[in-house]
Amino acid sequence: MNPRLVDQLDTNLLRVLHTLLTERSVTRTAMKLGQSQPAISNMLKRLRDITGDAILVRGKNGMTPTERGQELLQLAQQGLKVMESIASPAPAFVAATTQRVFHLGAPDYLSVLLLPLVMEKVRELAPNAGLVIHALNAGFDYATALENGELDCVIGNWPDLPPQLHIAQLFEDELVCMVNRKHPVVSKGLSLRYYLDMPHLAPTPYMAGHRSIIDTALAELGHKRKIQMTLPYFGMVPYVLSRTDLLFTTSRSFAVQCAKDWPIEVLPVPVPMPKMKFFMLWHERVHAAAEVQWLRKIIAESAQQVCA
Repeated sequence: MNPRLVDQLDTNLLRVLHTLLTERSVTRTAMKLGQSQPAISNMLKRLRDITGDAILVRGKNGMTPTERGQELLQLAQQGLKVMESIASPAPAFVAATTQRVFHLGAPDYLSVLLLPLVMEKVRELAPNAGLVIHALNAGFDYATALENGELDCVIGNWPDLPPQLHIAQLFEDELVCMVNRKHPVVSKGLSLRYYLDMPHLAPTPYMAGHRSIIDTALAELGHKRKIQMTLPYFGMVPYVLSRTDLLFTTSRSFAVQCAKDWPIEVLPVPVPMPKMKFFMLWHERVHAAAEVQWLRKIIAESAQQVCA
């Protein structure tokens, strides 16, 4: 078929085709669609040119569809339904009944803070929905994952935020130190000298080329700490600190939560440090999607509870 003929098809022609095949009369079609009989006759001629078929032919009792015309009736019905669906607004999102699977990217250190709150709210408000947490690491391109739909949104606290993404700040948290409760520094007090001389435990960077705000702030003051060990999972931190003399610098909310169940002391950082800022990022492709708007609202509400 000539592509130029295909391009002539539009909703109006499809509606005329459907009505002609249903009414089997140019006159009745014109009356039903509120158009003149010559106009409908002209459109029937155009439809015959486009399809290469007579569509309707004269019979004993008026016009009757050709064999191809019978097939076109069903195709016209389907085409009109598709166009109506395209022109109609998206169906309303209902959390209580949705079965959508949400995909959220987040670093491991949020596993004992924000993520359980998010999961609690999703289970409460959308019991049939799924939620998959994707761990961020140095080899994971979260910006591309957001763009191609692999992730709905991402949570993190890195300083260099991609300009092409939507960004919302979730909360701030101050930095503190965690140490074994039996460590001598607990009674002596954590001075800057002790802080710089002590062996540190640090998380494995979850972004390539990313330096933590701790090491950045120390470098700006001309200091450098001694990182003796690193680990990829924040859930291991209390286990390690309870068995070693290592010092761990992290957010107050994480430290306080660990100190509730472990022999860990929370101490102030003996040097001025900026607060940790946590952000939520998402791509334009889901900015107006009702279901992802709902997820972002759940995350924002949960974040308010973290430092409450």
